[in-house]
Amino acid sequence: MNDGNQTDKIRRKRNRSRKAAYLRFTTGIRQLTIIHRWKNIFIAAYLLLAIAAWFNRDKLLFGLDSEFILFPVFTMALNCLVALLLPLGLLCLISALGTPRKAQKTQDRLMGAGFRNHAQEPPLLLAKYRLRLNPKITIWEFDENETPLSAWEDKKDKLQGALIDRIIKITQSKNGRRIMIHTVAPRQTIPSVMYWQDKYLSKESFVLILGESLTGQETVNLAKIPHILLGGASGSGKSVLLKLLLMECLKKGAEVYIADFKGGVDFSSIWHEKCHLCFDENELLELLTVLTDELQRRKTTFRKTECANIDEYNAATSSNLKRMIFACDEIAEVLDKTGLSKEKKELISQIEGQISIIARQGRAFGIHLILATQRPSADIISGQIRSNMDCRICGRADSILSQIILDSTEAADQIPKDAQGRFITNTGVVFQSYLFDDSEVFFNDRQTGGVPNSESKDAGNNNP
Repeated sequence: MNDGNQTDKIRRKRNRSRKAAYLRFTTGIRQLTIIHRWKNIFIAAYLLLAIAAWFNRDKLLFGLDSEFILFPVFTMALNCLVALLLPLGLLCLISALGTPRKAQKTQDRLMGAGFRNHAQEPPLLLAKYRLRLNPKITIWEFDENETPLSAWEDKKDKLQGALIDRIIKITQSKNGRRIMIHTVAPRQTIPSVMYWQDKYLSKESFVLILGESLTGQETVNLAKIPHILLGGASGSGKSVLLKLLLMECLKKGAEVYIADFKGGVDFSSIWHEKCHLCFDENELLELLTVLTDELQRRKTTFRKTECANIDEYNAATSSNLKRMIFACDEIAEVLDKTGLSKEKKELISQIEGQISIIARQGRAFGIHLILATQRPSADIISGQIRSNMDCRICGRADSILSQIILDSTEAADQIPKDAQGRFITNTGVVFQSYLFDDSEVFFNDRQTGGVPNSESKDAGNNNP
């Protein structure tokens, strides 16, 4: 039995060594082609040396008498040896370039922290480098180590202690063979209060700025991720973030529609000037019917022009068809049928059906939802609506609300109980949203007689 276990250990060690050699080599190739192209200097230097060695190979015989009878044999052997050693040396050099500094030290720390697979082996560090687009972020690449991504995420604290960096994200390569850990220096923090400036407005077509994270500005592109679900307890800053997003939509030339069943108290008079607000269920149903009718009209128009989405249509026809944003500050209150009459329930069901249509089909036609809630009620917001809200953001919340919004308890775990304006996305990014004064932000718009939309390709004059 012991002999069998020993043999198995030897076999596993041999296989791991082979795997490590292969991974080091492939990582070396990536270093040369993608990560650190400047390392090709070493390859160039080696090739120059190899060429010099080949043309001077006869001199490597160190004074061997050319009259020696076996000299031709030695010459042939030398040629074969050099021909063999040169590519072998190149392979070794590439593998060396694929071995990061202090790789063994990192593996030892992971071993000491108890981060091991079922065979008690630590993961192999393949690469460590700064992200080009954001030098604040360091990426650590490990082999998957026969450990699923979920286990890496569950052991985040152990990893953080071993790497001595703050982990912001853990991802996996498409082939599943590599784990990428994104970290920042532990001393970095997010300011607790930040004020909006118009210069922050993204110049990209319909990219909205959410706030700032440890790695810079956090954004969402409505052209790719069309709907947003916001969650957060009372006083978490949820309504401020909602208004921030709507303000950006207005400045990008979108038409904004708001369902507000609080009588408009959360929206100052300037919002009433710039948006269409509705205050009861009947008005809301009429509004949603207008939006879904417009969706169907755009569907027909796009089909005739053979355009797949609003951006293609505007480009092909030189139109300025506007994006349309429907927002609701407390969607759970709107859709709650508890204790309602039969007629009222039917009305709410119709509202829910219209919202569901927009959630399923709105993306291509430039009609978007931004829904917010503070109620931890999973049965109120239908699964069909939730499944189409690809961008989910949650502020301070209990574990139930966090689970509803994010499908995890991360908001309850990571957002401090007294935090305002601090949020976490369903991708695990924590950010601080901006504060802004409605009247100040829109003051210039009044002066110029409208919304500054020169940066938006989607701005136009078509109304539903």
